[in-house]
Amino acid sequence: MSKRKQHHPDFKARVALEALKGEATISELASRFGVHPTMIHQWKRALLEGASGVFERGQSKSVQIDEGQIRDLHAKIGELAVANDFLE
Repeated sequence: MSKRKQHHPDFKARVALEALKGEATISELASRFGVHPTMIHQWKRALLEGASGVFERGQSKSVQIDEGQIRDLHAKIGELAVANDFLE
């Protein structure tokens, strides 16, 4: 079984920017970077949709804290601590 290749975000951004420049066709970029043309189209679309976030000022994203999830995670930490103590 082959494993799917995971590309680094920097690589995706570079390929999407090359696609936006329009100096080469998507097929040429796909062969040059070794990815499928559909992936280039997806990365290009994601870049265009997320580009407005770069220019937002003073609007930091607030982190929403889920108290129920925190309780569950603390419980799991407790279980793992007990298991570690038992195994020692």
